[in-house]
Amino acid sequence: MNIRNIAIIAHVDHGKSTLVDNLLKQSDTDLGKVGEQEHIMDSNELEQERGITIFSKNAAAVYNDTKINIIDTPGHADFGGEVERVLNMADGALLLVDAQEGPMPQTRFVLKKALAMGHKIIVIINKIDKKNARVNYALDKVIELFIELGATNEQLNFPIVYAAAKLGKAGLSPELEKMVDLKPIFETVLKYVPTPQTNTEGPLQIMITSIIYDNYKGKIGVGRISQGKIQNSALISHISRNPSASSGQAEIKKCKITGLFVFSGLSKIETAEAFAGDIAAIAGIENINIGDTISDADNPLPLPPIQIEKPTVKMIFSVNNSPFSGQEGQYCTSRNLKERLEKELDNDVALRVEAGKSPDEFIVSGRGELHLGILIEKMRREGYELQVSRPEVIMQEKDGKTLEPAEDVWIEAPEQYSGTIIEKMSRRKGEMKNMNVENGFVYFHFFIPTRGLIGFRNEFLIDTKGNGIINALFAGYHPKYENIHTNPHGSLIAHEAGASTAYALLNSQERGEMFIGPGVKVYEGQIVGQNAKAEDLTLNVCKQKQLTNFRAKTDAVTDDLIPPRQMSLEQCLEYLGDDELLEVTPLSLRLRKRILKNSLRK
Repeated sequence: MNIRNIAIIAHVDHGKSTLVDNLLKQSDTDLGKVGEQEHIMDSNELEQERGITIFSKNAAAVYNDTKINIIDTPGHADFGGEVERVLNMADGALLLVDAQEGPMPQTRFVLKKALAMGHKIIVIINKIDKKNARVNYALDKVIELFIELGATNEQLNFPIVYAAAKLGKAGLSPELEKMVDLKPIFETVLKYVPTPQTNTEGPLQIMITSIIYDNYKGKIGVGRISQGKIQNSALISHISRNPSASSGQAEIKKCKITGLFVFSGLSKIETAEAFAGDIAAIAGIENINIGDTISDADNPLPLPPIQIEKPTVKMIFSVNNSPFSGQEGQYCTSRNLKERLEKELDNDVALRVEAGKSPDEFIVSGRGELHLGILIEKMRREGYELQVSRPEVIMQEKDGKTLEPAEDVWIEAPEQYSGTIIEKMSRRKGEMKNMNVENGFVYFHFFIPTRGLIGFRNEFLIDTKGNGIINALFAGYHPKYENIHTNPHGSLIAHEAGASTAYALLNSQERGEMFIGPGVKVYEGQIVGQNAKAEDLTLNVCKQKQLTNFRAKTDAVTDDLIPPRQMSLEQCLEYLGDDELLEVTPLSLRLRKRILKNSLRK
């Protein structure tokens, strides 16, 4: 069968998952009942809630007897580890761009990787049915981006397709009324994306680029067959990506496959054999990991390992030791925590886990706050209880100098907030690279150390009344900056254990903004609000009102209580100070001081 392997690249919210949905529905593939739902590819609960793609996935569409393997890539740079490895499976890429916004920062990250690998890029200008669509503007910006990223003349001569993915229509010219269906995209893929250049006669080689879990088959490794062919129930060599401690050489084990699958639509179909160029899923190999090579049993040849950029942000995950530990979670011990983090390492190549100062602590490093935030959210939903520290950047030593990670930041906000944004960014050592004003909106490009950006997003949303958009992209390591003033804050801390009362909160809310309402159980050292001044203050939020025989209607106090600030996981992580921790359980998020006893903290 003819085969094409394509990856789909787009910024968050540019319609990537919608396009994949409609491509699958309009192909000659039988999707069964799954085809009736929306966002078929974003099947994970977290992805559906947040409306973003986090994990890369595979699907296959059949069109005119050609099998097109589609690889969906995440749009956030924080999940860049996913992107870097899945691009190895593709020969071409669809670059999806919003007709109104043009290419956005996260597009640049994935596109840069795809161009460096020499992939053929097909540009799709999507959402041309939008009222404010600027097709020519978007196209000019795409050409500028290609030139900026050093594309070759051949790559610059890219084919263009115009689409309205939501309506399931596409065409080679931007007139919406002439479009019928998505056939022009299929035709363009067949015309421009090359068939895999492979050697089916050589010794077998497959690089494992992702892992799927199956309740019956266990761990299944997914990868593209680089050369040779593979047969079901055959004997193969499993070459580990990590060299063994004793010999320093890659470990080679012989094992037998218990299941061989290829993709059709969204499902895996068991097959007798698969050939070079196709994407296969292999079951039955113990301890299979991303980056391992599956090779010929008699002639094992490892493939070069996947190069993944190093993590930039680290946090300390530790066992929950608050007075409320073990009340809400199912897994609370250091052994549970260690096993769960090691399991995550199998799937996430951009993550690092090291032992901390004590057996109850683990230093977890990732590509950004969102990357680690999603991991904490996943663990929380699985019933884990843990404590996490403030995100810190990872410094590097080179030639006797200390280097720290920096980011390029693009900001879009209403013009009236520009003064506040410039002032806040310069305080955090942000350097303005560019600024322009269009239709009452101001567009900034800043260069800022990652340290300065931690805790900025929440503040930025409050400052711009929720109208600002911020995008950041890792820009490499630069000499360490001195005196970065991030947001200093003072916390309001509970004085004793008990349940909060409306009477006590009425007095407490004059000191600052509260995080809890009445009737909430608290413990000594728990953070119950943010002080209006930049210093910590201990409060009694459990004080009872002494009742007398005399009752008056005016005694009811609950009407005057200001509603507490509800904080999401990301906002809690941004709030944390150096001496503070976040207690995460399946039911609650509690901010607390590292040292709980008020007398000891002083």
